[in-house]
Amino acid sequence: MACMVYEGILLFGVLWAAGMVYGVATQQRHALVGSTGLQAFVALVLAAYFVYFWSRSGQTLAMQTWHIKLVGVDGKRVTPLRALCRHVLAWQWFVPALASLHFANVHGGWPTFWAVGLGMATYAALTLLRPDRQYWHDAVCRTRLINTRPPSQHQPKSA
Repeated sequence: MACMVYEGILLFGVLWAAGMVYGVATQQRHALVGSTGLQAFVALVLAAYFVYFWSRSGQTLAMQTWHIKLVGVDGKRVTPLRALCRHVLAWQWFVPALASLHFANVHGGWPTFWAVGLGMATYAALTLLRPDRQYWHDAVCRTRLINTRPPSQHQPKSA
């Protein structure tokens, strides 16, 4: 979860730059004009970002920091198609909560915060139902997250 928060901080800059490029390219003068196109462009940028890093090295910058790597269940590098599948299915962290708010016609910052937070906690808790503790989208895409932290070199001193 900490890695995901850090990833969000890094993606803020990526998406800000993408938004600037979109705004200049389309001569967007107001944030609400052309917002659907901007949302589609941002979705493509996010997909390209994750597919590129996951299929190239298995790690985004945040994943490198937290010593997490994405591999196939066979331990090999993930293909771009598998990375794209994982990216699309990983939206299950957010989509059910946001869809529930939309269909219930609930608006506002706090309801969104609590609904998304509860949805994310529930989705994360589903890993407890799996013996390998992997996420549902990893099980479907036949990928897994592994720890790349080297074993500790500190040996306890014997008395």
